[in-house]
Amino acid sequence: MTILNIAVAGSSGRMGRALLEAVMKDSGFHLQAALEMDGSPYLGKDVSELTGDLGGVVITDNFSAALPGCDVLIDFTQPEGTIKHLSVCRAEGIKMVIGTTGFSTEQKEMLKGASEDIALVVAPNMSVGVNVTFKLLDIAAKVLGEGYDIEIVEAHHRHKVDAPSGTALHMGEIVAKATGSSLSEVAIYGREGVTGERSSRTIGFSTIRGGDIVGDHTVMFAGTGERIEISHKASSRATFTNGALRAARFLADKDKGLFDMQDVLGLR
Repeated sequence: MTILNIAVAGSSGRMGRALLEAVMKDSGFHLQAALEMDGSPYLGKDVSELTGDLGGVVITDNFSAALPGCDVLIDFTQPEGTIKHLSVCRAEGIKMVIGTTGFSTEQKEMLKGASEDIALVVAPNMSVGVNVTFKLLDIAAKVLGEGYDIEIVEAHHRHKVDAPSGTALHMGEIVAKATGSSLSEVAIYGREGVTGERSSRTIGFSTIRGGDIVGDHTVMFAGTGERIEISHKASSRATFTNGALRAARFLADKDKGLFDMQDVLGLR
């Protein structure tokens, strides 16, 4: 079995710590580099400061020096940081698993452009269960598009900085496409005051932030006399780390291209 050399970006974050532990406990991977942003109190320290009992890699912000020699960078950070990492990975031929959300249209084009030279898995949610949910939503929306009002409710911990979540937005994109429209044309991201009667074409979003909620998503198809709800609730970040490692394995024999978790799981 080929052992993949892995770099983890955002090492001290909630996902970063979970990824470090998962990579170091998996015999199919070798932790090559642990990255953090400039100013992090963990710079220069061993990853054991984050994982508790596993060590041997020093945390650095010099990603240009740390990334060469890595096979795959797993990046769950912020768009600006991911794009900086992308430029080095593209130059060095390093593949990327990207769980970062909140990319602008221009940044998405940069990811697409880089995929002409390197292989990328880009997904707003790496959970296997969530990606099965995406498939179920596509099926449901094609059947329930007429006569049902569609609302998406998501909840996350108090520290999440973007809203709605990338997963909720992707759910909206799937439902909008399945019903023959574009999310940008039908999305409603807030309601207040006298809003008037609801348009049947719209897809509403509601966002909750609080406590340590890992991630809850529900898509509601509300009809006359019945309501169908498709939900996914995450209780641990292990579901995301397992999916990310599965994506890294998927990239092992890919030279270039832009993929998502539907490709990784064979759900196309």
